[in-house]
Amino acid sequence: MYLLIGIAVGILLTIPMIYYTAKRTAMRVRQLENRAQSAERLAELGTMTGGLAHEIKNPLSTVGLNLQLLQEDVDELSKHIQADDTEAAEQVSRLKRRLTSLAHETQRLKDILEDFLRFAGRMKLDLNPEDINELIAELAEFFQPQASMEHVHLRTQLDASPSVVPLDQGLFKQALLNLLINANAAMSQARTKNKPHGGANELLLRTKNDGQQLIVTVTDTGPGIEPDTLKEIFMPYFSTTRGG
Repeated sequence: MYLLIGIAVGILLTIPMIYYTAKRTAMRVRQLENRAQSAERLAELGTMTGGLAHEIKNPLSTVGLNLQLLQEDVDELSKHIQADDTEAAEQVSRLKRRLTSLAHETQRLKDILEDFLRFAGRMKLDLNPEDINELIAELAEFFQPQASMEHVHLRTQLDASPSVVPLDQGLFKQALLNLLINANAAMSQARTKNKPHGGANELLLRTKNDGQQLIVTVTDTGPGIEPDTLKEIFMPYFSTTRGG
């Protein structure tokens, strides 16, 4: 008798647990289905937008080429203007400035499309054996004048071990340059706006080879990233500054 009562009580206690587990499993399945559908829609959207960007890129290249030809024609035209014809010279000069501005904006749009296509997976990495220490040393030398203008002390600390790894040189240098620009701007703004920061305006590029991986570190003494901003930093095209 007691055995039957115990079994009945056990069953009664088990039923809610089974119900709860089944409900949670069903909810999880629905979540996975929704995620799969969202991923599929995102994949379709990525394909469509990638194709659209590719279609825009082609005529944009044609625009850039024709602008270059126009600039060459205007340069040739300016050679035939009389020295005393100041009005014509001013018109040609104004036309040159406008063409130069258009060329810069066209190139900027092309660069944006290149970045977008790269993010959309339409471009492949151009991997080649590269010496990271050499690339960083070159980039530091290139960026030194800009750092000095903002009173930032830029220095390198490169590992003496071999640092040749397969990478896309252009993308690597661009990513590193973006970090340098952001760090430089952050320290400059912190100094001019009296924000809390690490004191001395220092920007350090460091490499470390632990035998299994090569670690590249960019360290600055700026105010750091706001907690609300930190979760957004890996979103494409996210920026806290005007103009990106």
